Amino acid sequence: MSGLRRWGEEGSPEILLLHCTLAHGGAWTRVARRLSQSYHLVAPDMVGHGQGPEGQPSRDYHDQVTEHARNFLGFGRVHLVGHSFGATVALRLAIEAPERVCSLTMIEPVLFAAAPDGPEKRANARTLSAIGPMVEGGDMEGAARRFLSVWGSGEPFDALTQERAAYMARRMWIIPAQQASLHGDGAQLLPRLDALRCPALLLQGGASPAVIGQILDTLVAGLPRAERAVIDGAGHMAPVTHPVEVAERIGAFLRAIG
Repeated sequence: MSGLRRWGEEGSPEILLLHCTLAHGGAWTRVARRLSQSYHLVAPDMVGHGQGPEGQPSRDYHDQVTEHARNFLGFGRVHLVGHSFGATVALRLAIEAPERVCSLTMIEPVLFAAAPDGPEKRANARTLSAIGPMVEGGDMEGAARRFLSVWGSGEPFDALTQERAAYMARRMWIIPAQQASLHGDGAQLLPRLDALRCPALLLQGGASPAVIGQILDTLVAGLPRAERAVIDGAGHMAPVTHPVEVAERIGAFLRAIG
């Protein structure tokens, strides 16, 4: 199937990997390889990314991504792992399809609605709200440059290869399309946190924006069976920049819960 990557042997316990905004399933490669001796891992390209389905502007973006990701839950039970926006989709799947989910790992979930009002949340909101007018005005590169200044791997937009820069710039429409779900909790995830019954691991980078820690404070307090860990020295893109540490944390968590 196009837009779908697999690692490990079928028949092993399955992990469904959901990538972050502006990436694709291949972003999980170095994490997945380290887990593939014990697990069968599946990483689809999300709506509007890679070879995933094209987005429908008339529909809620979070709804579209969740519906697409649900197709990969399979017939058995899976371990869900999501990064950034993908983590919010993983949370929704775990709440809405509990019979198909063994565990949930969220890496840097960007559910900004979970953060209390404060300078960190307001600063991030200003950064992201400025992207919408830039996209409407056709300044896709400027929008990508602004987004990556906060939510990238630390590599400036102007240092990217021409291919990577163009890939990201073409997809900047996705950032304002996520506004309702991430800032307004359009999927109503926060009121449903106590419905989650599977074990959950929440990971953050030690050098990530402060608003991530505030989001995790709320999620850990609301989830019935949650634990939290920090990847020292990592920023928001920990699965890409610190794949060994991320894989080790996920592996230890899955072994502990059996």
